[in-house]
Amino acid sequence: MKIQGALLWEPGTKSGWTVEEIELDPPKRGEATVKLAASGICHSDDHLDTGDIPLDWAPVLGGHEGAGVVTEVGEGVEGIEVGDHVVLSFLPSCGKCPMCVSGRANMCDLGAGVLAGTSPDGTHRIHARGKGIGAMSYLGTFAPYVTVPTNALVKIDKDIPLKSAALIGCGVPTGWGSSVRAAGMELGDTVVVIGTGGVGMNAVQGARQKGAKNLIAVEPVEFKRDLAKQLGATHSAADFAEAAELVAGMTNGQGADVVIITVGVLTPEILQPAQEMTKRGGTIVVTSAAPVTQRDIQLDLYTFAMSGKRIQGTLYGTTNAQIDIPLIADLYRRGEHKLDELITKEYKLEDINTAFQDMREGKNVRGVIVYED
Repeated sequence: MKIQGALLWEPGTKSGWTVEEIELDPPKRGEATVKLAASGICHSDDHLDTGDIPLDWAPVLGGHEGAGVVTEVGEGVEGIEVGDHVVLSFLPSCGKCPMCVSGRANMCDLGAGVLAGTSPDGTHRIHARGKGIGAMSYLGTFAPYVTVPTNALVKIDKDIPLKSAALIGCGVPTGWGSSVRAAGMELGDTVVVIGTGGVGMNAVQGARQKGAKNLIAVEPVEFKRDLAKQLGATHSAADFAEAAELVAGMTNGQGADVVIITVGVLTPEILQPAQEMTKRGGTIVVTSAAPVTQRDIQLDLYTFAMSGKRIQGTLYGTTNAQIDIPLIADLYRRGEHKLDELITKEYKLEDINTAFQDMREGKNVRGVIVYED
């Protein structure tokens, strides 16, 4: 079928996205076509434009956070049917590789190919200007229809609004899992979340659900600090100095049990103030993506080693999409996890460059592209 899609023709040049006609193939074996209701605007796609995540191929159909309704399935598909409501997971999970069977589905072997520029079988489902087009994370949600591997689809109940469910494909579980799965949190902990955008707001909610006693959101943008408190933060701070003072007062100078870094772009100077707020034996969870060429960090290694602290990296919040996406959807249904409140502004596909600019300027918690029925 012929549809509109947002393509990046010159990754790493900050040239922006071009909305134009693309041709989408029907599903092959093990695949399905999905009509999307919405796609989130996530910083990871912007990393392709800035070069923080480098691509040695182009063009790419962006977008990796979406939800919709299955319209067609290919041969050999089991467990997914036409009419199913699904969330698209930006990391597929095969359920069979060593990582999957050991309970680490977020590290599935299939994930190694999400930036390869083709479908898993090495061919293209998207074409434009006479060329095969790669899709971000095998998905390419910057188009109203996608043809994707079914192991990147997670069924949800049909009473969950798809526009809100779109966020559960990336930012929500990444942030939520950073608290609930990756941090090793315990009831009554003092937790600091640095950066409360589309990922950090969900780290706040996850920490609240996990039973944090003190929960400090560190965020320079005032409306985000306010929303973080509505979503469960007990305190907020505009900068590290203010946050450190709050933590010291709450813990008799001992420091936070967990500090979670969820800023849009991780830069070298952030780890040291995060460490200074972390107690002896505490955990620093690094969720944010850094430029791939970044090799140096500013960290007092002597203090870090002597105080027994831990830096914990996390991909997808260390979640299992097939389990945790339906779980988060159910938490939303029960009013225990907020999704609607995360959507600051809705956009049409042709306004995608404005949406990314608003994201960079801190105007949105999450911007969402909404597709017409």
